[in-house]
Amino acid sequence: MYYSLDDVRIEEMPTPETGPEEILVEMKACGICGSDFMEWYLENRAPLVLGHEPAGIVVKVGDKVEDFKLGERVFVHHHVACLTCHYCLRGDYTMCKQFGQTHIHPGGFAEYFKVPAPNLQIDTLKIPDKVSFEDATLIEPIACCIKGIMKCDIKPGDAVTIIGDGPSGVIHVALARILAAGTIIISGHHDSRLKIAKRIGADLAVNSYKEDLAEIVREATEGRGADAVIVTVPNIKALSNGIDICRKGGSVCLFAPTSPKEYITVSPNRLFFSEIKIIPSYSTSHIETRTALKLISSERIKAKELITHRFPLNRIEDAFETAAKSKECLKVVVLNE
Repeated sequence: MYYSLDDVRIEEMPTPETGPEEILVEMKACGICGSDFMEWYLENRAPLVLGHEPAGIVVKVGDKVEDFKLGERVFVHHHVACLTCHYCLRGDYTMCKQFGQTHIHPGGFAEYFKVPAPNLQIDTLKIPDKVSFEDATLIEPIACCIKGIMKCDIKPGDAVTIIGDGPSGVIHVALARILAAGTIIISGHHDSRLKIAKRIGADLAVNSYKEDLAEIVREATEGRGADAVIVTVPNIKALSNGIDICRKGGSVCLFAPTSPKEYITVSPNRLFFSEIKIIPSYSTSHIETRTALKLISSERIKAKELITHRFPLNRIEDAFETAAKSKECLKVVVLNE
């Protein structure tokens, strides 16, 4: 139960009751996401059970459920669109009113959680035997990155710069390599994470505490700037830097939100004459989760390389502290064994 970043507790609550079109899942693994640390995003909803990257086993099936059986291994997406509204018919699934209203209950960091009918019908995926529960926790974050990077319309040979060396930043490196990008540059502050990014496919890994990212990008692109810049940290300065290192006509993907009280000053004159596109990308849909599962199953993305720390559910406070403070961790997964 999350009360604040400094107050994460283990509490007892009844196992959720399920209806005829719902299932109950025993959580086996659930990843910690960067959004789990955005206090401005969570404070008005606390206390609550977090966890939106869960994988587990079906332990109860409603009478009207036909496509899922006891014992099946599943990934469950916590938000799903209605597929019929104005936004959905135009492919803007995350803008759908239903999207933000659908939730697993009480959350992925629970021994058992209920899957409502819409989530079950639209975005609950069966996990292949060769994909572990741990690996399946990467479905949601990889899907989010797929949605973001595809908005950038990256062409083979393009120069791509990723700002932020957290899990999302490193996943974007892997996706950029799959898309046949040319020079892939990632910047961050953690040498251990940058080393993983290099192993996964980055050509240049820049510790921005020690090196000048803008200078390195200019040198790598004959002075033009990057064709696509993906900003994966919720930081105003990072977004400003992303705009500065983007080439004329290029794209800057705003992948992480800042506090609603923060603003950035951008010259419309500069945007007009440079035609730099600023493209937000929020969450993901049932389209990308299926692609993410295929990438994990085929090992085009090796999920195990992203997971550096594992904690049992009864040590979730330690898991949060490690994810928030450790300079050696990348992806932290909570296990219910």
